[in-house]
Amino acid sequence: MPVKNRFAELLPEITAWRRDFHENPELLFEVHRTAGKVAELLRSFGCDEVVEGIGRTGVVGVIKGKTDTAGRVVGLRADMDALPILEATGLPYASKTPGKMHACGHDGHTAMLLGAAKYLAETRQFDGTAVVIFQPAEEGGGGGREMVADGMMERFGVQEVYGMHNWPGLPVGSFAIREGALMAAADQFEIVVTGKGGHAAKPHETIDTTLVAAHIVVALQSIASRNVDPLKQVVVSTCTFRTESEAHNVIPQTVLLKGTVRTMDPAVQDFVEGRIKAIAENTAAAFGATAAVNYMRGYPVTVNAPDNTAYAIDVAKKVSGQVNPDVAPQMGAEDFSYMLNERPGAYIFLGNGDTAMVHHPAYNFDDNAIPFGASWYAGMVEERMPAA
Repeated sequence: MPVKNRFAELLPEITAWRRDFHENPELLFEVHRTAGKVAELLRSFGCDEVVEGIGRTGVVGVIKGKTDTAGRVVGLRADMDALPILEATGLPYASKTPGKMHACGHDGHTAMLLGAAKYLAETRQFDGTAVVIFQPAEEGGGGGREMVADGMMERFGVQEVYGMHNWPGLPVGSFAIREGALMAAADQFEIVVTGKGGHAAKPHETIDTTLVAAHIVVALQSIASRNVDPLKQVVVSTCTFRTESEAHNVIPQTVLLKGTVRTMDPAVQDFVEGRIKAIAENTAAAFGATAAVNYMRGYPVTVNAPDNTAYAIDVAKKVSGQVNPDVAPQMGAEDFSYMLNERPGAYIFLGNGDTAMVHHPAYNFDDNAIPFGASWYAGMVEERMPAA
């Protein structure tokens, strides 16, 4: 099952969909135009059922095979939302909306899954049901969580589910995957340090929150370097340091710190949360200040099930022959994890070539990857539910 000839024929059409999505990016759950076009196309393909509004603005299409003797149901997922980034590609199909762009390739994911849906609806060479899932709000909104909470898995009888993400730096058409934890849990923290503000010329009459917060920032780095087993992946990054004053001669009353924690192991995740609170509170106390910590759990770890990873590898090998079955875990996060927590499945990376990295203003999805990704999506249905 190499790249299917049908996708070579469909490439201009799929590319046109992709570039239309690229020109018209939408954020989070506000993907009304994108979702509307997806639903319209799915209906034009002859899908047996198209349902809008799952998880607020998600779209689900149902395609029944020629037979259904085994009652099998396979789900395929793509994300639809863009990012709040000012595009700097200079492309003729660049974003028409300043400050919004498809800087992560979700336009490509959506187009590839649409191409697979068109092919599957035309051929129906499988025994079971394919469920194509178009998800909003992957970029921080938790659209995957919302679709699951909306009862999607039960409503459509999904038994296993597969997803894909393009990856700059991998050759176009190549794949990479690993069994187990593939992408990290992503948590956030906020720390409000309160001291005693005053005049910068009289620091002895204050409790200097800038100094206290600086000590906390440095001390938090000891979690990864001295508290967690070096063989366990963890990232603690303080990304915002904000005082209540911008004056040169004022020691502020409060300082706000914000950051993120990335982990691959739930036990490490729990431990790091406790350490952040202990370090912040006790460091502040040592200086006579206080620290209030708000720790917020985000996307869980993206975990590929063993059997489903093997199925995904097998299809990828048949599509391109270029597969890394043991790629290093990535500390980025992905809310497909919510779907994998509900059903066994796997998530795979598809090469995007030598392009700017995702979330960069110069990033662009490589349309040459479309036949490979669409073939893999379709192949997961045909291989997991072979025609009776």
